[in-house]
Amino acid sequence: MTAEGAASETFEGGLLDEPTTADLRAKVTQAWREFAGSLGGLLPTLEPDSHVDLTLDPTASGTGTAVYSVSIRVLPDGVIEALAVGNAALPQEFRMDRTAVADMVALGWSPPGVLPGSGDSFGLRSSHDKASQFAAVVTRTLRDVYGAPHPAFLVYLVHDENDEPIEASPLGTARHEPSIEVALDALDEAGALEAALAGITEDVVPLEERVRTVVATMSKTSVDQLQVDADGDIGIRAGSAMVFVRVRDNPPLVDVFSPILTEVEPTEQLYVKLSELTNRMPIGRLYCAQDTVWASIPVFGRNFQAVHLMLAMQVMTGLADELDDRLHGEFGGKRFFGEGDKPSAPKAEEDEGHRPGMYL
Repeated sequence: MTAEGAASETFEGGLLDEPTTADLRAKVTQAWREFAGSLGGLLPTLEPDSHVDLTLDPTASGTGTAVYSVSIRVLPDGVIEALAVGNAALPQEFRMDRTAVADMVALGWSPPGVLPGSGDSFGLRSSHDKASQFAAVVTRTLRDVYGAPHPAFLVYLVHDENDEPIEASPLGTARHEPSIEVALDALDEAGALEAALAGITEDVVPLEERVRTVVATMSKTSVDQLQVDADGDIGIRAGSAMVFVRVRDNPPLVDVFSPILTEVEPTEQLYVKLSELTNRMPIGRLYCAQDTVWASIPVFGRNFQAVHLMLAMQVMTGLADELDDRLHGEFGGKRFFGEGDKPSAPKAEEDEGHRPGMYL
């Protein structure tokens, strides 16, 4: 189980009217109900061979190299099938213990390999007329077993068997990957850049290579000259901030993220501010984990589009360089290239005994 302790302390900033008195747990519970209801309503409307991929954003959830996901497929004759990641696809330190595996089985999942074609994944099969119950099981799996603190930490993609996106109703506060298209007008790159990237979207080229080509082209440098750390993350300096690009394999996912501030005091005022800022962002999110404020924009690696990564990089580099200054001035902390910034005194004392573990 992952991040389970944070789930009870997470709140949805968009619904937060009175941060000092609001029932945060009730708001999180309501958000999960809305997500389950939306998923249960969507599944019966999809044509056979449609897919819904749900992924817990590993950057936002703090699960490191572990990627927890559930993939749903609509079969003929009103059958719905789901595969949920099992321990074989998880790093040793993030594998589910016996209790978590038992919880999966208790929810109705078949152990890996039992459902035909499930391989190393847990399997679940139902029908359209039981879509609500099916969605409830998937929701409880993501929340209670995989430890998603809030639906907005989920990224989802609805697509056909050829990986072409399908228009679908929103799944509550979860982030719809194709919605990145709505912000593409903000991308103003020359035709020469598009031409340089035109040949890297073929599936025969590994995702990591395609990503490095995009980053190098955007940075006006060569792949060999990219700044890559020991974890394989590509670093891009953006003023006083640093932006990282990380490629994950299972499922294919590209994280564009930045540690906006470190050594910051996690106060109620900070969570409210991050919530307000996230609600204004067309893509991505801001959150606080322990004493670090992070910004994250996940990009799906399946059916990878170079222009999506280009947009995420452009948004993140501008966002990080602006926000680290703004938030540091208000809440203190240390910027990545702040040369010894120190925390400022908090504006108001936090209520003793109440400190949300993550924010939405």
